[in-house]
Amino acid sequence: MAKYQDRRHAGRQLATLLGEYVDQPEVLVLGLPRGGIPVAYEVALALQAPLDVFLVRKLGVPGHEELAMGAVATGGVRVLSSDVIAAFGLNEAKIAAVTALELEELERRERAFRDDRPAPDFEDRTCILIDDGLATGSTMYAAVLALRQQEPQRIVIAVPVAAGSTCLDLGREVDDIICAATPEPFYAVGLWYEDFAQTTDEKVRQLLTRAAEELPAVPHK
Repeated sequence: MAKYQDRRHAGRQLATLLGEYVDQPEVLVLGLPRGGIPVAYEVALALQAPLDVFLVRKLGVPGHEELAMGAVATGGVRVLSSDVIAAFGLNEAKIAAVTALELEELERRERAFRDDRPAPDFEDRTCILIDDGLATGSTMYAAVLALRQQEPQRIVIAVPVAAGSTCLDLGREVDDIICAATPEPFYAVGLWYEDFAQTTDEKVRQLLTRAAEELPAVPHK
Protein backbone atom coordinates (compact mmCIF):
# COMPACT_ATOMS: atom_id res chain seq x y z
CA MET A 1 0.00 0.00 0.00
CA ALA A 2 1.02 3.62 -0.49
CA LYS A 3 1.92 5.47 2.68
CA TYR A 4 -0.36 8.08 4.20
CA GLN A 5 1.14 11.57 4.12
CA ASP A 6 0.22 12.15 7.78
CA ARG A 7 -2.60 11.44 10.25
CA ARG A 8 -4.93 14.09 8.82
CA HIS A 9 -4.55 12.58 5.32
CA ALA A 10 -5.21 9.13 6.80
CA GLY A 11 -8.38 10.45 8.44
CA ARG A 12 -9.70 11.83 5.18
CA GLN A 13 -9.04 8.51 3.46
CA LEU A 14 -10.65 6.56 6.29
CA ALA A 15 -13.74 8.76 6.16
CA THR A 16 -14.46 7.62 2.60
CA LEU A 17 -15.17 4.13 4.01
CA LEU A 18 -17.64 5.41 6.62
CA GLY A 19 -20.31 6.80 4.31
CA GLU A 20 -23.16 5.00 6.07
CA TYR A 21 -22.50 7.08 9.20
CA VAL A 22 -22.72 10.53 7.53
CA ASP A 23 -25.28 12.92 9.08
CA GLN A 24 -26.53 10.26 11.50
CA PRO A 25 -27.64 12.07 14.69
CA GLU A 26 -26.74 9.19 17.01
CA VAL A 27 -23.09 8.98 15.83
CA LEU A 28 -20.30 10.07 18.19
CA VAL A 29 -16.66 9.99 17.02
CA LEU A 30 -14.11 9.16 19.74
CA GLY A 31 -10.37 9.53 19.20
CA LEU A 32 -7.80 7.66 21.28
CA PRO A 33 -5.08 10.10 22.30
CA ARG A 34 -2.90 11.33 21.20
CA GLY A 35 -2.31 10.04 17.67
CA GLY A 36 -5.92 9.07 17.08
CA ILE A 37 -7.23 12.61 17.49
CA PRO A 38 -5.99 14.11 14.14
CA VAL A 39 -7.42 11.05 12.35
CA ALA A 40 -10.70 11.29 14.26
CA TYR A 41 -10.99 15.03 13.60
CA GLU A 42 -11.01 14.49 9.83
CA VAL A 43 -13.52 11.63 10.16
CA ALA A 44 -15.84 13.73 12.36
CA LEU A 45 -15.62 16.60 9.87
CA ALA A 46 -16.58 14.32 6.98
CA LEU A 47 -19.42 12.66 8.93
CA GLN A 48 -20.61 15.94 10.48
CA ALA A 49 -20.59 14.20 13.85
CA PRO A 50 -19.49 15.37 17.31
CA LEU A 51 -15.90 14.59 18.31
CA ASP A 52 -14.46 13.84 21.74
CA VAL A 53 -11.49 12.08 23.26
CA PHE A 54 -11.69 8.61 24.82
CA LEU A 55 -8.90 8.07 27.32
CA VAL A 56 -7.73 4.67 28.51
CA ARG A 57 -5.09 3.97 31.17
CA LYS A 58 -3.73 0.49 31.75
CA LEU A 59 -3.73 -0.83 35.33
CA GLY A 60 -0.35 -2.53 35.65
CA VAL A 61 0.30 -5.40 38.04
CA PRO A 62 2.48 -4.07 40.92
CA GLY A 63 6.06 -5.13 40.21
CA HIS A 64 5.08 -6.22 36.70
CA GLU A 65 3.70 -2.92 35.40
CA GLU A 66 3.89 -3.96 31.75
CA LEU A 67 1.26 -6.62 32.46
CA ALA A 68 -2.31 -5.31 32.59
CA MET A 69 -4.69 -6.42 35.31
CA GLY A 70 -7.29 -4.05 33.91
CA ALA A 71 -7.87 -0.51 32.69
CA VAL A 72 -9.66 2.71 33.56
CA ALA A 73 -11.26 4.93 30.98
CA THR A 74 -13.23 8.10 30.28
CA GLY A 75 -16.24 8.31 32.55
CA GLY A 76 -14.38 6.75 35.50
CA VAL A 77 -15.07 3.22 34.24
CA ARG A 78 -12.84 0.42 35.54
CA VAL A 79 -12.42 -2.97 33.85
CA LEU A 80 -10.56 -5.75 35.67
CA SER A 81 -9.11 -9.09 34.52
CA SER A 82 -10.14 -11.62 37.16
CA ASP A 83 -7.70 -14.18 35.72
CA VAL A 84 -4.65 -11.92 36.12
CA ILE A 85 -5.76 -10.77 39.57
CA ALA A 86 -6.19 -14.38 40.72
CA ALA A 87 -2.86 -15.47 39.20
CA PHE A 88 -0.96 -12.82 41.17
CA GLY A 89 -3.07 -13.06 44.32
CA LEU A 90 -3.81 -9.33 44.26
CA ASN A 91 -6.03 -7.99 47.04
CA GLU A 92 -8.49 -5.11 46.76
CA ALA A 93 -6.13 -2.69 48.53
CA LYS A 94 -3.40 -3.15 45.90
CA ILE A 95 -5.90 -2.90 43.07
CA ALA A 96 -7.41 0.25 44.60
CA ALA A 97 -3.99 1.89 45.01
CA VAL A 98 -3.07 1.36 41.34
CA THR A 99 -6.55 2.44 40.26
CA ALA A 100 -6.33 5.68 42.26
CA LEU A 101 -2.99 6.61 40.66
CA GLU A 102 -4.17 5.90 37.13
CA LEU A 103 -7.50 7.66 37.64
CA GLU A 104 -5.60 10.72 38.83
CA GLU A 105 -3.49 10.68 35.66
CA LEU A 106 -6.56 10.03 33.51
CA GLU A 107 -8.38 13.00 35.08
CA ARG A 108 -5.29 15.20 34.60
CA ARG A 109 -5.18 14.33 30.91
CA GLU A 110 -8.92 14.84 30.51
CA ARG A 111 -8.60 18.33 32.00
CA ALA A 112 -5.64 19.03 29.70
CA PHE A 113 -7.53 17.88 26.60
CA ARG A 114 -11.14 18.79 27.39
CA ASP A 115 -10.82 21.72 29.85
CA ASP A 116 -13.98 21.72 31.97
CA ARG A 117 -16.24 20.05 29.44
CA PRO A 118 -17.86 16.95 31.00
CA ALA A 119 -17.42 13.46 29.60
CA PRO A 120 -19.92 12.53 26.86
CA ASP A 121 -23.15 10.62 27.35
CA PHE A 122 -22.52 7.39 25.44
CA GLU A 123 -25.83 5.71 26.11
CA ASP A 124 -27.77 4.69 22.97
CA ARG A 125 -25.12 6.26 20.71
CA THR A 126 -23.24 4.76 17.79
CA CYS A 127 -19.67 5.28 19.02
CA ILE A 128 -16.86 5.17 16.45
CA LEU A 129 -13.51 4.53 18.17
CA ILE A 130 -10.56 5.78 16.13
CA ASP A 131 -6.79 5.45 16.43
CA ASP A 132 -3.97 6.05 13.95
CA GLY A 133 -3.41 2.29 13.61
CA LEU A 134 -3.52 -1.06 15.39
CA ALA A 135 -0.50 -3.23 16.13
CA THR A 136 -1.36 -5.52 19.09
CA GLY A 137 -4.67 -3.72 19.65
CA SER A 138 -4.42 -3.93 23.46
CA THR A 139 -5.30 -0.27 24.06
CA MET A 140 -8.24 -0.42 21.67
CA TYR A 141 -9.45 -3.64 23.31
CA ALA A 142 -9.41 -1.94 26.72
CA ALA A 143 -11.29 1.00 25.21
CA VAL A 144 -13.97 -1.33 23.82
CA LEU A 145 -14.44 -3.09 27.18
CA ALA A 146 -14.70 0.22 29.03
CA LEU A 147 -17.01 1.80 26.47
CA ARG A 148 -19.36 -1.19 26.51
CA GLN A 149 -20.06 -0.53 30.20
CA GLN A 150 -21.42 2.89 29.20
CA GLU A 151 -24.20 1.17 27.20
CA PRO A 152 -23.81 2.61 23.70
CA GLN A 153 -26.15 1.31 21.02
CA ARG A 154 -23.27 0.25 18.74
CA ILE A 155 -19.48 0.21 18.94
CA VAL A 156 -17.50 0.67 15.74
CA ILE A 157 -13.71 0.62 15.35
CA ALA A 158 -12.17 2.53 12.44
CA VAL A 159 -8.43 2.78 11.72
CA PRO A 160 -6.34 3.68 8.66
CA VAL A 161 -3.97 0.71 9.03
CA ALA A 162 -3.81 -2.44 11.14
CA ALA A 163 -2.18 -5.82 11.51
CA GLY A 164 -4.56 -8.24 9.80
CA SER A 165 -4.78 -10.63 12.75
CA THR A 166 -5.53 -7.77 15.16
CA CYS A 167 -8.28 -6.50 12.88
CA LEU A 168 -9.84 -9.96 12.82
CA ASP A 169 -9.60 -10.43 16.60
CA LEU A 170 -11.09 -7.03 17.45
CA GLY A 171 -13.80 -7.48 14.85
CA ARG A 172 -15.28 -10.21 17.06
CA GLU A 173 -15.64 -7.73 19.93
CA VAL A 174 -17.57 -4.93 18.18
CA ASP A 175 -20.56 -4.32 15.92
CA ASP A 176 -18.48 -3.11 12.98
CA ILE A 177 -14.78 -2.65 12.20
CA ILE A 178 -13.14 -0.78 9.35
CA CYS A 179 -9.42 -1.37 8.86
CA ALA A 180 -8.66 0.63 5.72
CA ALA A 181 -5.45 -1.29 5.06
CA THR A 182 -3.98 -4.50 6.49
CA PRO A 183 -0.55 -4.73 4.81
CA GLU A 184 1.56 -7.88 5.11
CA PRO A 185 4.10 -7.93 6.59
CA PHE A 186 2.86 -5.25 8.99
CA TYR A 187 5.82 -4.50 11.34
CA ALA A 188 4.63 -1.22 12.91
CA VAL A 189 2.00 1.51 12.50
CA GLY A 190 4.54 4.29 11.91
CA LEU A 191 5.97 2.59 8.83
CA TRP A 192 2.79 3.36 6.90
CA TYR A 193 3.03 7.13 7.39
CA GLU A 194 5.45 9.53 5.71
CA ASP A 195 5.05 11.90 8.68
CA PHE A 196 4.45 10.09 11.99
CA ALA A 197 5.67 12.85 14.31
CA GLN A 198 4.31 12.70 17.85
CA THR A 199 0.99 14.48 18.36
CA THR A 200 1.35 16.99 21.20
CA ASP A 201 -1.12 17.67 24.00
CA GLU A 202 -1.53 21.18 22.61
CA LYS A 203 -2.43 19.82 19.16
CA VAL A 204 -5.07 17.59 20.74
CA ARG A 205 -6.52 20.59 22.57
CA GLN A 206 -6.57 22.68 19.39
CA LEU A 207 -8.39 20.03 17.37
CA LEU A 208 -10.97 19.33 20.10
CA THR A 209 -11.60 23.06 20.54
CA ARG A 210 -11.99 23.51 16.80
CA ALA A 211 -14.35 20.54 16.62
CA ALA A 212 -16.48 22.00 19.43
CA GLU A 213 -16.87 25.17 17.34
CA GLU A 214 -17.39 23.55 13.93
CA LEU A 215 -19.30 20.33 14.59
CA PRO A 216 -22.51 19.21 16.35
CA ALA A 217 -22.31 19.40 20.13
CA VAL A 218 -21.07 16.39 22.10
CA PRO A 219 -24.03 14.90 24.02
CA HIS A 220 -23.89 15.18 27.82
CA LYS A 221 -26.05 13.70 30.55
